[in-house]
Amino acid sequence: MGIVYEERQKIFQLNTPGSTYLIGLIDEERFIGHLYYGRRIDDLNMEYLKRSNDAVRFPSRCNGERLRFQDGFQAEYSTAGQGDYRESCLEVRTRSGHNACMLTYVSHSIYSGKPALEGLPATFGTEEDCTTLEIVCEDRVLQLQVRLLYTVFEKIDAIARSVRVINQAKEPVYLTRVLSACLDMDNENYDMITLDGVWAKERMITRRQIANGKQRISSNRGVSSHQANPFIAIADSNADQDFGRVYGMNFVYSGNFMAQAELTQFDMLRVTMGILPEGFCWKLESGASFTAPEAVLVFSAEGIGEMTRSYHDLYRNHLIRGKYCHAQRPVLINNWEATYFQFDTDKILSIARTAAALGIEMLVLDDGWFGRRDNDACALGDWYVNEEKLKGGLPYLVSEINRLGMKFGLWFEPEMVSPDSDLYRQHPDWAIRIPGREPVQCRNQLVLDLTRREVRDAVYGQIRAVLRSANIEYVKWDMNRYLSDLGSLGLEADRQGELSHRYMLAVYELQERLITEFPDILLENCSSGGGRYDPGMLYYSPQIWCSDDTDAIERLRIQEGTAMVYPLGTMGAHVSDCPCHSNGRMTPFDTRGYIALAGTFGYELDVTRIAEEERNKIPEQIRIYHKYNALIREGDYYRITSCQENHANDSFMVVSKDKEEALAVYIQVEARPRLRSVRIRLKGLEDRWQYAVGDGGRILSGAALMNAGILMDELWGDYQGKLIYLKKV
Repeated sequence: MGIVYEERQKIFQLNTPGSTYLIGLIDEERFIGHLYYGRRIDDLNMEYLKRSNDAVRFPSRCNGERLRFQDGFQAEYSTAGQGDYRESCLEVRTRSGHNACMLTYVSHSIYSGKPALEGLPATFGTEEDCTTLEIVCEDRVLQLQVRLLYTVFEKIDAIARSVRVINQAKEPVYLTRVLSACLDMDNENYDMITLDGVWAKERMITRRQIANGKQRISSNRGVSSHQANPFIAIADSNADQDFGRVYGMNFVYSGNFMAQAELTQFDMLRVTMGILPEGFCWKLESGASFTAPEAVLVFSAEGIGEMTRSYHDLYRNHLIRGKYCHAQRPVLINNWEATYFQFDTDKILSIARTAAALGIEMLVLDDGWFGRRDNDACALGDWYVNEEKLKGGLPYLVSEINRLGMKFGLWFEPEMVSPDSDLYRQHPDWAIRIPGREPVQCRNQLVLDLTRREVRDAVYGQIRAVLRSANIEYVKWDMNRYLSDLGSLGLEADRQGELSHRYMLAVYELQERLITEFPDILLENCSSGGGRYDPGMLYYSPQIWCSDDTDAIERLRIQEGTAMVYPLGTMGAHVSDCPCHSNGRMTPFDTRGYIALAGTFGYELDVTRIAEEERNKIPEQIRIYHKYNALIREGDYYRITSCQENHANDSFMVVSKDKEEALAVYIQVEARPRLRSVRIRLKGLEDRWQYAVGDGGRILSGAALMNAGILMDELWGDYQGKLIYLKKV
């Protein structure tokens, strides 16, 4: 069992295959302290980590000076108002306006399996997969019970944490902060790694040395956002892909969040993650409970790469659901960059006929098929087919595409409404807005108040009717603006601070309804590209559109940052036209294909108008996709070089779980005159085995390939690429 309680020492030991997490009951069992997280230790005799010789740690031994104790105590779950001046995880305001809270231990239980989090996405597992520790603590004055949940995955170096707060008093209280995880550590000159960015440049890897004070990333935009991703890693200053300690923390949530590292005056480090406190206030009635979203912790003693592979394994096997989780996705063509809003039935069918002849397996009709949607200034919310544009409606179009042997998919933006729409004219009060203020528009649209049941039901009813009207096998769910003007006519005055979280719960409910009623539909989430790329969305859709920037070279950086945490099979990646619509760059068609292979693979162009030479390459690209997709989707990912670091080349590889085959992708970003070839050292192979390298017939040992490496000759020109396939012989 992955969790043991040592009764004599009052210590909980949580073990994954490669890590140990220790929690101790401190000072007559009142306080719950964090003792250790790191490389696995099987020794249970760890009481010395309570630091009992340090009088400051034990208020009963320092004349009751609990203030000194709280200010330096390594808390397992910190609270505000009684002496801990660092970032707190829990803040509670009473009706009288007071904010102090103090949690002490009550009881615990250890059981096999993992409980679901009602209404929230979360990792899952069977009784054989995982073990859960539930620690019950309370604030006796507030009559507030807090349950700390820890689930250990038996085969993966991951621990999932969540928190449930229960009001046992007769009066309501207001939760103004409920974070999901706290990790108190000694400072050891760590770095902080985050994934930051902006639209069309998401999840750029940022690494900085942790200094005194608070270093935070966050989103207050109503989505996890392009600007920040709900992930943070604490790493040894010399840690790289293959060496050093790395502590990862990822939030299974798609709305406002914070992740923070705080270095204190005692040279202690506190890492916290959870719902962003600013603007959050949850009224907790008597007898009611509040469940915070889940945070997933991963420890690696073997660098960033091992952390990455743990997250990939966890999410592939314990987060993503449905028939497409471990299945090859159809090669699709999306008409957006091919036509934008200017299409009709004949144009779509002409693209479909050419695409089908080339081996493309699905056509996705993007924005512009509904209402009077001829531009982006109108009709969001009017989810009925524009039959002036699509003669015969969807039934005719879909049947014709199916007749070609292709599947059909459709784009929606269910969370939004255009002021110029039938829906808004009928129900202007259905938009999120503050009474008396003109709501701010973005992209000529407002956000629907999905926290209201009648709004959710109306939106879902329209979507259901469309999906039932024809053989639609794929849905792209888009969300193209952030939340603002936060006000809901459906919430009382003292509940307006619940709006952002309730909105996210409503989105989760809608997507759960969709995949439950239509389990065979392939759902892809999108938010202006990668603005909501997080584990919460992966619980509902096996893939997410990675970025609206489809330029192959920009995608190298975007996909590298994304793949640090999220499996390759989740990344929506397409071959698009050149000059690229994002930045005007020209890249070879082959290179665009190699880079899209690292994701779901598809096309974002007008296949009837591209150069014949490029069009003729599509069948071979699709053949390569089918040959290697299972390996890329299910294998172990290794980063070799990074163009974000060296500006010259980029390379990674994927190795099958049995290590019998591998595929390396090498991209020469910048051609440089040189006399020597480039050496890249492969990873993840078996030392003793012999591998056939590529089509040249060369056979080398795994040891040679990983230590001496292979030599890449200079390719002619910028942005050239190469695939190297290895097979055990």
